[in-house]
Amino acid sequence: MEENSIEENPMEEKSFKKYIILWLSQSISGLGSSMTGFALVLWAYGQSRSAMSVSLMSFCNYVPYVFLSLFVGDFIDRHKKKTIMLVSDSIAAAGSLAVLAFLFAGRLEVWNIYAINVVVGITNAFQQPASAVAMGRLVPKEKISNVSGMNSFSHNLIVVFSPMMAAFLFAAGGLLLILLIDLASFVFAFCVLLFFITIPEQAQDKTHSSPFAGIAEGFAFLKKEKGIVYIMLTMALLNFCSRLTYENILSPMILARSFGNSIVLGTVNACMGIGGITGGIIVSVKKESSHKAVAIYISMALSFLFGDLMMAVGKNVFWWSAAAVAASLPIPFVMANQNTILYRKIPAAMQGRVFAVRNAIQYSTIPVGIILGGYLADYVFEPFMASGNRLAGMLGIIVGNGAGSGMAAMFLCTGICGFTVSLASCFNREIMNL
Repeated sequence: MEENSIEENPMEEKSFKKYIILWLSQSISGLGSSMTGFALVLWAYGQSRSAMSVSLMSFCNYVPYVFLSLFVGDFIDRHKKKTIMLVSDSIAAAGSLAVLAFLFAGRLEVWNIYAINVVVGITNAFQQPASAVAMGRLVPKEKISNVSGMNSFSHNLIVVFSPMMAAFLFAAGGLLLILLIDLASFVFAFCVLLFFITIPEQAQDKTHSSPFAGIAEGFAFLKKEKGIVYIMLTMALLNFCSRLTYENILSPMILARSFGNSIVLGTVNACMGIGGITGGIIVSVKKESSHKAVAIYISMALSFLFGDLMMAVGKNVFWWSAAAVAASLPIPFVMANQNTILYRKIPAAMQGRVFAVRNAIQYSTIPVGIILGGYLADYVFEPFMASGNRLAGMLGIIVGNGAGSGMAAMFLCTGICGFTVSLASCFNREIMNL
């Protein structure tokens, strides 16, 4: 065993260096996309002053992503991951180009963004599992946890800088300038992947006559790994709680409670990224956890307890920023430990199928959470908190009153529910057996 690992080290080291190059280029492209996304959220909310309009932007992205994830796994396993990533990224970039065209024509409307997000969701259904498999092919298994920390670091670094850069660039050159930078970052990442990255392919034992055969094999594998299934199901429930609030109504709530101050929103988003960066750095340099399943759920429990509850009771930028750090810092620990479990349990030849099924299960609740969160904010919680009801008055003592207090009450609910589900999952025998 020792001799084999010594022989494989030079090849593994070369593959790992290629992944670093890929990671850097994709991070630059992600920065451009994130700036565009931040600018479009502000634009859409400015047009309608509705949390639902922001919710529908994410909803249109996630629905095709979740639905197609069931069917693309076998396709990803049988085709070159590099080609899939190149084509998917190109189509997504065409979406930004379409926004640019509508803007030039003076005909950009919210429904245009919804339609483009549907296309981007379709490409993500192919791109994300392909990227996950590529990571497993380029990164040695003992470094998966550290690389997950690196990914969290880059993702959250983007979260920190993209709002500030987008605000500055928007003031300097408007949405047009941001879209041009987004497209330039795509071209850079595309060229790096095309000319400098080689992703090893795994030989397939057989091909399948239909996508349903690949789905069946993915589910058949998971049927034998009940612990992984329980992780996916509990994470689906936790994703639902999270998407009711953070991705969904955080921006409208902060804007409503700060009288539309985009600088305050940018500060809170930046602090969300700072927490994630800190967690990502810690994960990327620390030793692998010996109790990975426990680490997943304790991290989630802390995120809901200190993040959501503090976001609910906070009434100024200081408390919102502290809540953002508390919510995001534990997330890299969740992702790193989950990835380590999956890459070690799933055979390389069928990772595409299992990751695609995982995406369909684990993220299936996200569109429901997104659309339900927007509806509850606009039509249930906000009107309820303004109704003068006795219970609303009691909640107002905790979360405050006025515009945005209903959304703050939603954070209170998700904090309690998410914390409870996370702790309960720690006592599941199948999960602990992992």
